[in-house]
Amino acid sequence: MQDLLFNFISKYISLTEDEKEIIVSLDIFHSLKKGTTLLKEGQKSQESYFVLKGCIRTYYVLDGEEKTTAFYTEMEALTPPCVISKTPSEYFVSCTEDTILTISNKDMEVEVNTKFPKFEIMCRKLSEELLAKQQMDFDEYKTSSPEQRYLNLLQKRPDLIQRIPQHQLASYLGIKPQSLSRLRARILDKSKE
Repeated sequence: MQDLLFNFISKYISLTEDEKEIIVSLDIFHSLKKGTTLLKEGQKSQESYFVLKGCIRTYYVLDGEEKTTAFYTEMEALTPPCVISKTPSEYFVSCTEDTILTISNKDMEVEVNTKFPKFEIMCRKLSEELLAKQQMDFDEYKTSSPEQRYLNLLQKRPDLIQRIPQHQLASYLGIKPQSLSRLRARILDKSKE
């Protein structure tokens, strides 16, 4: 588990053996079963997540129906907005697969950044990358049809098509599961022409 994290970190900064040992000593690695809820609507949290293996999703429950807003897979991070605003969460976070995560909190991050300032540089770069990606995803979602969203998903994140239950994928695309089935059939028919 830790090697996955260290390989990822090495893309941004180099770590000494002492730094690696400190990270391991923080006890941040967690193996969770599919279906585990990490955060519930209305709950306060100080935890940030980094997916080493598996998948987590964020979703709202509106009028009794789940509305999926995002999936986070290998080497993706999530700090729920409630952590920053110190308010109750407006959504749920759960594991859609058996998942291995690092779970950290502000105190841990401050401790590590104080001892090793280069981590702060890495975190800033990661935050900038994440913010840019989220803005592009949001713009793409707002300006595309459900079919274009599905085709974009096929192109950019084909692994999700195999990994995520159809009802969650449909919710993420902003359509009903039946509509997703028809959409897939239509795309398949077009590819045969």
